[in-house]
Amino acid sequence: MARFVLISDTTLSCAYRDFPLLYFLPCAPTEILPSAVYRYLKGSPAAAIDGRASRAPYSIRKLEASLLKESSPDEVVVAHEDYIENFIDEETEVIGLTTMDPLGLGPLAASYAVLFATQNPPYVRREFEALTRRVNRARAGKKAKLIVGGPGVWELVVLPEEMNHLGIDYAFQGEADDIVSDLFRFVTDQQGGSNEFYRGFQTSDGESRKRWVDDDRFISRHRFSRQFPSLEDIPEIVNPSMRGLVEVMRGCGIGCDFCEVTLRPPRYYPTEKIKREIEVNVRAGISHPWLHSDEIFTYQHGRNFSPNSEALEDLFRAVMGAEGVAGMNPTHGRISVPAAYPELLARLSGIVKAGPSNWVGMQVGIETGSDRLAKIHMPNKTLPLRVGPDGSWEDIVREGTYAMNRCYWRPALTLQVGQMEETPEDNWATVALINRMSNSELEGGRPFEFTVTPMQNIPLGLLKSRDFRSMPLDASQLAVYYASYRHLAKMASRDAFQDARGDLLSKVGTGLLISLGARAMLHTISTICRKGGLDLEKAARYGVDGGPTVR
Repeated sequence: MARFVLISDTTLSCAYRDFPLLYFLPCAPTEILPSAVYRYLKGSPAAAIDGRASRAPYSIRKLEASLLKESSPDEVVVAHEDYIENFIDEETEVIGLTTMDPLGLGPLAASYAVLFATQNPPYVRREFEALTRRVNRARAGKKAKLIVGGPGVWELVVLPEEMNHLGIDYAFQGEADDIVSDLFRFVTDQQGGSNEFYRGFQTSDGESRKRWVDDDRFISRHRFSRQFPSLEDIPEIVNPSMRGLVEVMRGCGIGCDFCEVTLRPPRYYPTEKIKREIEVNVRAGISHPWLHSDEIFTYQHGRNFSPNSEALEDLFRAVMGAEGVAGMNPTHGRISVPAAYPELLARLSGIVKAGPSNWVGMQVGIETGSDRLAKIHMPNKTLPLRVGPDGSWEDIVREGTYAMNRCYWRPALTLQVGQMEETPEDNWATVALINRMSNSELEGGRPFEFTVTPMQNIPLGLLKSRDFRSMPLDASQLAVYYASYRHLAKMASRDAFQDARGDLLSKVGTGLLISLGARAMLHTISTICRKGGLDLEKAARYGVDGGPTVR
């Protein structure tokens, strides 16, 4: 049996009907979304092969590849969620579990908790609790240790008492690609590692000053050692990843004050390394890779975060030129680059063959419609443009969305409510931006295509006290939610059926549920906003001069 069993949060192992917006579905509160609808839209996990996951989250595949450098394939198992118990016995030493949002404290899950003032957990927390219960039953009376890692570990740092409730032995904070074998040995025998690991975690204050906290339940890279693996020490995956995801870089460097990713040093994968990982997925029948970065346009960027056009075009050509690749999507990027370099976006679109039947989706954090907040919290996110000399932040967002839509790119915009120093005027500026873009058209009458998802920025103290669920929202904040979901309902009615995937029955079922669900969501939010004192007519018309805006 396996010495090391790797598993993931079960919300990360399904395809969600191949409808990208549904990846947010587990953040929904369990009392709002019927479980039957959730299960249908989530779909089934990737198939099992002899109890192993045929496809797994990318982070798990990285750890698997690292462990396989020192252990045999029989000793390292990435278990399918339906067969976890098959691989845990007296010989199992470590069970490694990766998670994105274990306690439902992530920005979107917390947003729903605040908006609906609900004490009920989101699906992502319910599934994580069910998974840890299964694992703990399977390892009862055995020596196997349960260690949790991944981007969601910060939530255990905030509420460490939950580790006892969930039966977690240790939580690891940070990147572990290069040291996971040493980490598992350290967890198993508690010997060695004194110069490699620190028993505690790293946190920061509101001004991003680092602070180390001793705690035997947590393990981090040693505070006086290198905190991140070098590019050469990051292994290449050897088995397929979910959705064909492959990294093209790590880190960002843009420097937004609300984002932890900016603290990580940028590391850029060479195209040959990227292609080898794509080939692993192509052999498994995945012809459409997702290129993961925290900001694709910073790939080997130039001065003042100007895009490196040559490097980006070479990257896109290398991916599209890989045998078996039919299309691709980047995961994240900033809106200012399409605004400032529309000709670059047009060239990239030509490489990926974007068109009316091949839209390219990308998540874009615009955070606000307010010039003032943009200058305070994310001054580099506007680069190479600057708010003021090159127009307002709204101008930049609108230009970028126009350039993307013209080239058949559809941005999934995200923004924040409750930022530090936020005023009602800032929120109404965001409402105006959403409404104007929702009513904008390209030449020829083609409407702007984008989604917008508001997320709550919640002070750490409220998260720790769990009082955030009863945090009052003022009328201006409610207006941001209303404008966002009003536009989402409009988009769902227009695009849900044509963007659904699968056979005819699946397309009709998925399209119908998404369209009706968006309308039901808007109805519920309208009721909440009206009770909160919001004038819905004002929110619907704010910033709109009476008709569509043609760019």
